[in-house]
Amino acid sequence: MAFVFRFPDVGEGIHEGRVVEWLVAEGDTVAVDQPLVKVETDKAVVELPSPRAGTVLKLHAEAGAEIHVGDPLVTLGEAGEAPPAGEPEAAAPEASAAAPPREEPAAPAPAAPAVPRRRPPATPKTRQLARSLGVDLGTVRGTGPGGRITDEDVRRAAAGGPAPAPTAAPAPAAPSSPAPASPPPAGTPASTADGPVERVPLSHLRKVIARSMRESKHTAAHVTHVDEADVTALLALHASMKADAAARGGVRVTLLPLFVRALVAVLREHPVFNAEVDEAAEELVLKRFYNIGIAVDTPEGLIVPVVKGADRKSMVELAAEIAELAEKARERRLALEELRGATCTITNIGPLGGVFATPIIPLPQLAIVGLHTIKERPVVVDGEIAIRKMMYLSVSFDHRWIDGAQAARFMSDLVRLVENPGLLMARL
Repeated sequence: MAFVFRFPDVGEGIHEGRVVEWLVAEGDTVAVDQPLVKVETDKAVVELPSPRAGTVLKLHAEAGAEIHVGDPLVTLGEAGEAPPAGEPEAAAPEASAAAPPREEPAAPAPAAPAVPRRRPPATPKTRQLARSLGVDLGTVRGTGPGGRITDEDVRRAAAGGPAPAPTAAPAPAAPSSPAPASPPPAGTPASTADGPVERVPLSHLRKVIARSMRESKHTAAHVTHVDEADVTALLALHASMKADAAARGGVRVTLLPLFVRALVAVLREHPVFNAEVDEAAEELVLKRFYNIGIAVDTPEGLIVPVVKGADRKSMVELAAEIAELAEKARERRLALEELRGATCTITNIGPLGGVFATPIIPLPQLAIVGLHTIKERPVVVDGEIAIRKMMYLSVSFDHRWIDGAQAARFMSDLVRLVENPGLLMARL
């Protein structure tokens, strides 16, 4: 019997993707766990394996198509078996939309058993939002594709607002009305009244980033605290570590592992910055493990792989792993597991220039630390003016759960370790 393989829920918060490349064609024979298709999820390109052996009867999406969890991907069956006619059966419709029953002769009938309510169509991320806001999804009318309930639907329901009415189909234009001009194909130049323009399609990754940034800004109460550190001694330590690693033929040691270990040391003393909030349970979840997200600038957009167990790794191990993750991020080879589980994030903006920035918090984390440009500046040291290597450090935090005084103490301790690398080495 034909089997329809649908886009699975590949992880918490992953509810849509884009078909990158089919690895099989209709008529091919596949084995269990044989890769079928490459799908771009939030920030990774993953291969989906076949759940069973069989013959590919039908591919339901073309390369480049947007897909959602539950959408049909491929129909598998026996060799020579014809694919089922029409589209695969979708989720069961609401009772009100069911076809009318056939007419039967009037006769008393036993009471029909209660029909269980259909599970409202929504992504895991939207369900989590509904739980945190106390919204029953069964009472929400979805405005997304196929009636899917979106985050905006949930927030509207929590605020007590009515769902928007379905948009009526526009009336056909009169025969004498000229058809509206279609926009030029994407990627081609065009002329406007103000000058030439070019339309560039938004990538799937860019749309994911936009959605995540909007959600963070609409949810968290962002505040950024900035402090200044004299990193002259830290740079001297780094130079000796780098030279030693090179002499032994080891990996290239950058400054970032030193900041990662400094951050871990401070997170131990300020656990609220290594936490998330379970709003449904009204609990602060303090995490006693340290998975540090490392923001990586790639040609396609920002990607944040995660260094797991950063507190248990040496400087050389951290340097090697950070370099490997950054390379895989730029080449879009990261596995989903390498993108999950961050407890706090570092973004190293300094090499790109600027004074300082106010990074956006990657939910559900409560904070993100920014490393900014190192510059030589005249400062007062022991009553004398000296030229020192100075940098700004910042922490953006969610003011709903973290107070400004806590952020000030957090940054003061981080600056103290950065300025005194001997203290940092003592805590490794």
